[in-house]
Amino acid sequence: MGFLRTWLRPALLAAFLAAASALAWAGTIEGAEFKSAVLGRNWAFNVYLPSGYDPAGPLRYPVLYLLHGNGGDRNEWVQKGRIRRTADALIESGEIPPAIIVMPDAGTSWYVDLKEPIESAFFLELIPVIEKNYRALATRDARVIGGLSMGAYGALRYALKYPDKFQAAALLSPAVYNPEPPENSSARHVKVFALQGSDGAFSPQVWKAYNYPALWDSFLRSGLKVPMYINSGDDDEFFIEAQAVQLYELLRKNRQPAELRIVNGRHEWAVWESTIGDALRYVFQGVRRPQAQ
Repeated sequence: MGFLRTWLRPALLAAFLAAASALAWAGTIEGAEFKSAVLGRNWAFNVYLPSGYDPAGPLRYPVLYLLHGNGGDRNEWVQKGRIRRTADALIESGEIPPAIIVMPDAGTSWYVDLKEPIESAFFLELIPVIEKNYRALATRDARVIGGLSMGAYGALRYALKYPDKFQAAALLSPAVYNPEPPENSSARHVKVFALQGSDGAFSPQVWKAYNYPALWDSFLRSGLKVPMYINSGDDDEFFIEAQAVQLYELLRKNRQPAELRIVNGRHEWAVWESTIGDALRYVFQGVRRPQAQ
């Protein structure tokens, strides 16, 4: 499996960091890709590496897999979500441990094995690639997952279906419509949730087969708890605030650890960029700190 890194940190970044103390806490962003046998193509992702990260050093770090929304790409959390700035500040203040953040491309896949087998590739290839090529701790208690909208749908699916893989999950404006997406949702129009052999028309049957209620009983049987941070803007045009409350109530009724935030805003980056820090504080609470290995 080939692996290629591409340096993405802007060459003039240092010009914006006036003090040496600020430089000391500046994490870096790099891009990479590998040849995915499962997808039959190259798969690209971005990686945030915390200040002091040394590829030849003794420390290994916890990892956050951070997923973008429908039609987005690996750069959105970097450019629109300003994740480097937020992570730098939280690490410097000691509110979260130094961590690696992985942001893969996913297009309009909804992180399921329908349009292409991206769910399989995530677990069979992406996680192993990260744990082989970066100083990543390779245990459940050092792995968390999060995302926005479609990415939060994927994060919830992965946390419920594979609770042995993740310590916690951050779900920002999760597009986890139960029982069905509203008419204006992209889930109805991206030709993912369609019957096999059809023209790609949205199928309520397929949606329900993949949405989180179908995973709920097996998750409870696992006996594992995955603390979940859930939020939504109060003016979300897809009415996700109601979906967020519904999911939170289900978790609470089943004695699952969770936090809910309904904040001012729509289905927009102003909500996600301003709340990702709060989400990270929550999901990293029980995560292993960097360790020498």
